[in-house]
Amino acid sequence: MAVEDDSMKTAADAVLVKSSLPSEFTDVVKGHDFAEVSGEKGSNDVDYNKLLRSYLSSGFQATNFGLAVKIVEQMIQWTPPKESLDDKSMGPDDRCTIFLGYTSNLISSGVRETIRFLVQHKMVDAVVTTAGGVEEDLIKCLGSTYLGDFKLEGKTLRQQGINRIGNLVVPNENYCKFEDWLMPTLDKVLEEQDLEQPWTPSTLIQRLGREINDESSVCYWASRNNIPIFCPALTDGSLGDMIFFHSYRKPGLVIDLVQDIRAMNQRALAAKQSGMIILGGGVVKHHICNANLMRNGADFAVYMNTGQEFDGSDSGASPDEAVSWGKIRPEAQKVKVSVDASLMFPLLVAETFAKHVDHFKSRIKSQELPTSS
Repeated sequence: MAVEDDSMKTAADAVLVKSSLPSEFTDVVKGHDFAEVSGEKGSNDVDYNKLLRSYLSSGFQATNFGLAVKIVEQMIQWTPPKESLDDKSMGPDDRCTIFLGYTSNLISSGVRETIRFLVQHKMVDAVVTTAGGVEEDLIKCLGSTYLGDFKLEGKTLRQQGINRIGNLVVPNENYCKFEDWLMPTLDKVLEEQDLEQPWTPSTLIQRLGREINDESSVCYWASRNNIPIFCPALTDGSLGDMIFFHSYRKPGLVIDLVQDIRAMNQRALAAKQSGMIILGGGVVKHHICNANLMRNGADFAVYMNTGQEFDGSDSGASPDEAVSWGKIRPEAQKVKVSVDASLMFPLLVAETFAKHVDHFKSRIKSQELPTSS
């Protein structure tokens, strides 16, 4: 009997280990209570702002989303500390430089409209994307992308001249329209070429945005608002195919990548504070991070992707891995939200940038030079 009692005590000690709660564990897990009446008395409408605010205390990726909201708010609201104004190292109008990166699939999806909103209202300072992130934006001005299904058979689609991007489909004729539009533009670009100051990917994209002249386009607004779109892998897509074909029709076009590397890195070096919002991985993610290495790391970082760390890829790497390389500062505010950006990025913008349209309008107005009478 004594042996049995000892065994029970051992089991109880193992199961009921006494807690010693560290002082940092003070935030209680609590989600949105749908039983509460939201909005006006008698209304059953859900208060979505309140719902999204509850994510911060909900745990898992909901909490990481809540942290992302807080960090982006800090990017938007940052102003120089008083001591830096006293020593003249910064000016009162200095703001956080925000780098936005995204992969092409997000432009293929409806996230394009969210990104366009940010660029249209000058809410970001520099953009980095892939060739697809440029061409899909321009192509959508010429023809539509449609909803399909992840399970559509590739063989059948190929016979129908339809390309699949996840559960989206793009008629091949859209790329034919793109070729018809792009080739005369490349002819003009070649005619205007100055080998003393050749085209770069960003200046070419700026020109394409101007030529497309369509307010639904990210490239159009970037060109109009003088926001550079950097694309280090400009030839990795249909745009590269067209440049390839054009090089046989009219050889001689030169695109200088080195000058864009200089422009991108200089932008990071000049930043008084630097914030990164990166959707997806690959060259887009690393290009922004590497530019911020030049200034010993970004001050704010929000990653939103589904990449995993187990294979050592940069796409899946956490913000803390970037700290080891000097691409994010050790004291930086940083978070990775492991989620499909098409689901959560519009909500992130709704909770941050979209609430500050007037703030950005006033910034733009204060930056405008007064006109002489």
